[in-house]
Amino acid sequence: MNFLNLNPNPNLNLHAPVFDHEKLQVYQDTLLFVAWLEPMMQKLPKTIAVRDQLDRASTSIALNLAEGNGKFTPPDRCRFFDMARGSALECAAGLDVLASKGLCEMAAAAGGKERLRGIVSMLVGLIKANSDYRLHDGD
Repeated sequence: MNFLNLNPNPNLNLHAPVFDHEKLQVYQDTLLFVAWLEPMMQKLPKTIAVRDQLDRASTSIALNLAEGNGKFTPPDRCRFFDMARGSALECAAGLDVLASKGLCEMAAAAGGKERLRGIVSMLVGLIKANSDYRLHDGD
């Protein structure tokens, strides 16, 4: 479904970033993952529990990134970035479940998990950059 006539091609930049979170590479990569996942989701029966869970978890990555990036204090930012990381890991497990049930090919699941690996890595970087763990590195 093409809501509000938006271009469904995830490789095209639909607009210049307006908000700070839109400038984050991890946010852009998350949107690409959501766009990659959608055709797979459309093929799944709506009664499959993992379908709904994957939809909510993938959406949660983007929403928590946006909310966290808008917070003023580092601990608040880290909390939302950590929730986004957890949602990305949940998506990886969801892809494993789909593959285990024979609802998607292992190669497709592996491709999605590779995308998620990059997202998780960037989220860990954001968490580290916004936490005070670095104050104790020299101890």
